[in-house]
Amino acid sequence: MGSRAAEPFSEIDRLRAQLLNNGEVLTDGRRVEEEISGREILTRIENIILGIVTSLSKDEAPVLALPNRSSWANVSFDSAIGLQMSSGSSVSTIRSDCPSSVTKFAQILKILSVIFRLVQSNSYATKRDIYYNNTQLFGSQTTVDSIVDDISCMLKVPRRSLHVFASSKGLIAGDLRYMEEDGTRIDCHSSSAAVAVSSNIGGIRNIVSSAKFVMIVEKDATFQRLLDDDFCTKLCPCIIITGKGVPDVNSRLMVRKLWDTLHIPIFALVDADPHGIEIMCIYKYGSVAMSFEARSLTVPSVMWLGLLPSDLQRLRVPEDALIPLTKRDESKLSSLLKRPYLTSQPDWQKEMELMQQTRVKAEIQSLAAMAPDFLTSIYLPNKLHYGGWV
Repeated sequence: MGSRAAEPFSEIDRLRAQLLNNGEVLTDGRRVEEEISGREILTRIENIILGIVTSLSKDEAPVLALPNRSSWANVSFDSAIGLQMSSGSSVSTIRSDCPSSVTKFAQILKILSVIFRLVQSNSYATKRDIYYNNTQLFGSQTTVDSIVDDISCMLKVPRRSLHVFASSKGLIAGDLRYMEEDGTRIDCHSSSAAVAVSSNIGGIRNIVSSAKFVMIVEKDATFQRLLDDDFCTKLCPCIIITGKGVPDVNSRLMVRKLWDTLHIPIFALVDADPHGIEIMCIYKYGSVAMSFEARSLTVPSVMWLGLLPSDLQRLRVPEDALIPLTKRDESKLSSLLKRPYLTSQPDWQKEMELMQQTRVKAEIQSLAAMAPDFLTSIYLPNKLHYGGWV
């Protein structure tokens, strides 16, 4: 008992050793892609334009072929990488002579021309800048966001190599210091407020941390609660990060960067509901829409710390804190159980099947029904002490 008390986080250390022994750390070759040169990106754009000019010279209507980023049929699962786009994936054609797609054709060409100039001049722009460059053509910010990802997929180039940044919505705090590409020093521990996740993860260098683990927190409200309770200092050195719900690409890149650099366990703290589970799966295995960038976005070593459906029974969370599953929840849960990665996660499967049987869900905040500080003073310390993750 004494040795257990002397090493309160021996289970975390054991997990780290296990991950390293299992070869989960693959920072070379298969996992990390080579940087694609600016010249190569310009050549790929020029080849697309050449194809358009060639079609016009033959009196044919130019057509662009975009890989289909919304179909599960285009995705394969690799336990070491996650969901990745298959090489022979189907494409959708954007025709210049079709009323339903001519606008998208023009939007793609416009953004290609912006990217070409950015890469050529070695300058950068945000997706917001591109939208305001021609609001009438694009109509909405989401149109620009989607087309930039389409172009990234079409050119087979990571978005950051296109010199287009997206503003981050994620926050990070804890035992972490690093330098931004422009030389700005960031200390995530120096203030009680969190630091915004960088919009240029690739430019981060000189990462210094003595954290024992990284914890992904689904919701901003829970993240703020952990900050208010000084969780990262009181328990043990750690890093907490939130994408404020469904994570943006920068939050996912940051989690991956921390894993590649620090090689420490990464836990997920999400609501015990189908939506929370799906968010955790995005960090761990990726998404269909971004499967073409899986190698730099996924972290297959992510562990589910909580809130587990079995925790609700084990802790006897009051019934009035539990919420019945909606029809939409049940449909989402059934869909998740059919995902290709679930066969390699029998413990996750069991938890999800338990949710199916009990037909209830719960938010992390439901633990406050036990005691106001139950999450930070009892639940998380015990989970981390005794290895209560799956």
